[in-house]
Amino acid sequence: MALHSEPLPPDCSAQSASGTPGDDRIHAALFAKLKELLVRRASDGDPPAPFLDGQRYYEQGLYEEALKQFKKIEDTDFQAMYQLGVMYYDGLGTEEDPERGVEYMNKILNSDSPKARHLKVAAAYNLGRAYYEGRGVKRSTKEAERLWLIAADYRNPKASVKAMSTLGMLYSMPVLKDLKKAFFWHSEACDNGNLESQGALGIMYLYGQGIHQNTKAALKCLREAAERGNIYAQGHLVEYYYTKKFYSKAAALAKRTTENNDINMLAKKADCHPTYVAKGVAMAAFYLARCLQLGRGIKQDQDAAKKYYSKACHLDPAVASDLEVAANLGRI
Repeated sequence: MALHSEPLPPDCSAQSASGTPGDDRIHAALFAKLKELLVRRASDGDPPAPFLDGQRYYEQGLYEEALKQFKKIEDTDFQAMYQLGVMYYDGLGTEEDPERGVEYMNKILNSDSPKARHLKVAAAYNLGRAYYEGRGVKRSTKEAERLWLIAADYRNPKASVKAMSTLGMLYSMPVLKDLKKAFFWHSEACDNGNLESQGALGIMYLYGQGIHQNTKAALKCLREAAERGNIYAQGHLVEYYYTKKFYSKAAALAKRTTENNDINMLAKKADCHPTYVAKGVAMAAFYLARCLQLGRGIKQDQDAAKKYYSKACHLDPAVASDLEVAANLGRI
């Protein structure tokens, strides 16, 4: 389960600067523009605002400059402290230093200051990630679970939706498997707009995992999640259409799902785990290959079929192997 840091809670972040991180030339131009703005503001007599300056740099992907600004106020500004924790843990603008990242997050979580209150659930999520990954601390799935439960407290209107979804994933895994708990937390996350959990709920309804099987509810979740960009949901929809012999639907959706090869970009765009994005594309590629090989719902093309079989194997060998066994046994 590949995890990402919880971003700075939006109700306290600085006003976003326009644009997104790009190549070195774009960064250089953005840096020059920001520097000119800051110099002009200083000459106009405006007081320095290290956090706002740092956040603008951060949002433009100018992490080294952001780090300098946040460091100026790390002892007095909890938002800067939070961003420094993320940057040291993930190696943004500096070399990775998970221990230091954990130290910043612990300071926030253990602080009695009212100024740290809105950051506590996000800090708890990030600390849970550290314990789950065993980076900066000794690995402990139980401690990760404890911290994610703090972050995901469903009675707290500012609870971490990412923690809710992550708990859903955690309780689906062998180490702490409890599918009823998994369904509960995916439901909480889905109710708060989480795309990954919406797809997970669809799969749980489809196969009766942690809940009574309900094909109507499953298809509703899967279709909505697929339309919103959940690739894993798309892969399972392809499988459903194929097994129900809706071959044209299966082939058409599989073709769309396999168009983009940039797994990390797709994962970032949908805020879904890259592992499950790869699984979704692998499923779609295998079923598309099967359609092409047998001429089901699409014109038969053996060369194209080989290409998509190879793509499925490359993206997720385990998924491809399981589907190959099923095909050899005549199940698909």
